[in-house]
Amino acid sequence: MRTAIYVRVSTQRQAQAQTIDQQLERLQDYCHTQGWEVPPGHVFRDDGYSGATLQRPGLEALRDHVAQAAFDRVLLTSPDRLARNYVHQLLLIEECERGGCAVAFLERPMNQDPHDQLVLHIRGAVAEYERTLIAERMRRGRQAKIQAGALLPWVRPPYGYRTDPERPRAAAGVRLEPGEAALVAEIFASYLEDGQRIMGLTKHLTAIRATTATGNTRWNSATVRQLLRNPIYTGKV
Repeated sequence: MRTAIYVRVSTQRQAQAQTIDQQLERLQDYCHTQGWEVPPGHVFRDDGYSGATLQRPGLEALRDHVAQAAFDRVLLTSPDRLARNYVHQLLLIEECERGGCAVAFLERPMNQDPHDQLVLHIRGAVAEYERTLIAERMRRGRQAKIQAGALLPWVRPPYGYRTDPERPRAAAGVRLEPGEAALVAEIFASYLEDGQRIMGLTKHLTAIRATTATGNTRWNSATVRQLLRNPIYTGKV
């Protein structure tokens, strides 16, 4: 029988720890004991891709091959390697079966027995519940840290600020970038005291070749307006 292998890890950290290679070694050893040949072209892998999405290059390549009836069997270590969402698991398993390809899991061999089908559904539902629970706990934990002032809400630091590259969300690591901070002060002073309009400020900043947050020397009105309206410069984070 023509056998394919699919392996996946969720994060680059896991990929660097070679857990994907550990999965692959287990599956290849099992195939060897069963006498199944698995050529290199029959191995599909996704390094650092979440099981919550179906948009994975390795998975998409496998699905394309299954649609062409290239395999009789695809082997994985467990259902959550196929997908975290049990609805996605069912969709992929049914898609494989329509293509004449059986799906087998090393940790839980599965057949058409109703009990096995029920166990698959339960395990998928539990995996989805755990993922949702972890995500909600992390969200609430981040929110509590933000409210306590220990965690920054920024995706990128505002113009004139720098963060600790090792801990970019840590409030304790924030510092001023002197040149940019002086420019921010000049922009506010010109706008408030001299009555400069935003267009005038934009032309002035471009004329003196001041550097924007992205490293350009050409400013636009939207950038200046956003800077002036940013409550962070009035002390509100």
